[in-house]
Amino acid sequence: MQQPARAAGVVSSLHIIDRVNAFLLGGLTPREFLRRHWQKRPLFVRGALPRFSGVLSEPELRALAARDDVESRVVERRGPRYRTQHGPFARLRPQRRDWTLLVSGVNLHHVGADALLRRFSFVPQARLDDVMVSYATPGGGVGPHVDSYDVFLLQGSGRRRWRIAGGASWIASAGDLVYLPPGMRHDGVALERCFTYSIGFRAPSGAELGAAFLDWLHERGLADARYRDPRLAPARSSARLPREMVAFAARVLGGIRWTQGDVERFLGEYLTQPKGHVVFAPRTPKRLAGRVALEPKTQLLYSGRRFFVNGDSFLVSPRAAALLRRLADARAVRAADLARAGLTRLISDWQRRGYVRVERD
Repeated sequence: MQQPARAAGVVSSLHIIDRVNAFLLGGLTPREFLRRHWQKRPLFVRGALPRFSGVLSEPELRALAARDDVESRVVERRGPRYRTQHGPFARLRPQRRDWTLLVSGVNLHHVGADALLRRFSFVPQARLDDVMVSYATPGGGVGPHVDSYDVFLLQGSGRRRWRIAGGASWIASAGDLVYLPPGMRHDGVALERCFTYSIGFRAPSGAELGAAFLDWLHERGLADARYRDPRLAPARSSARLPREMVAFAARVLGGIRWTQGDVERFLGEYLTQPKGHVVFAPRTPKRLAGRVALEPKTQLLYSGRRFFVNGDSFLVSPRAAALLRRLADARAVRAADLARAGLTRLISDWQRRGYVRVERD
């Protein structure tokens, strides 16, 4: 009798999520938005978050731009040209006009930005990339450009004019939202001092995945045979590619094999691998009380009983898997539930690595 109750609870939760996201998406449910707009056509939502004016201040953004573990840049417009400088910036002197500071991965360092990113979790977490925050003075922007990925542009304080390919033009105020599919040419210009929060999504290319997968296979025992030719005869045509070398390459490359499980494991580890500048702060393990929350820098994905965390993968028991899936989806669960599932040692190890924090309910 309890199973239907759990199912009903899940359905009820999905309805609540749909209602919340329908407000964010201008009356569309996530399913309707994905069917009508995702990777198809842009969307402008007036008052998507009516009381939203931002999650951090200009001094906080400038403090992030001064750190060497944070990606930042300044773009200045000079007539038709744009000049870009990359951080970190020990001192920043904003210009009165035509000046923009952009800081990437703010969600990795600010819980409010991370919470903002999670509002868009109707898209799989494997596709979520980061929150980039821009602060611009009047006339500021990065110029007309095209992105190769989906992006939501949420306006903080101030106003920005967006011009979209095809002639569309919108003035976004605090709480307004713009969605742009990949390949849509656009240009955003600040009308006054303003903040814009850019929620970006990752979409690796085939070439990128192929190169990374071959590296992954090599690290796990890809054949490393060395070509040898002890019976080499004098070359009649010295520039001709030796047939023996071609045959050797064909044998070695033809021996490369992988399974569906290999691809799944590679992809999970690849997608959760922290970027090069990300640094975790180790912690002394605390007693499991209250709740356990993933740090904003932690990426936890799963497939069945296999889990992927910050570039590593591991298998757990069915009982532990159920709890870890809840932690991955919700980003926080009751510490007592994890303890009952036999995950105390794992969570203590993650505390030492700086992957999770234990906090009060």
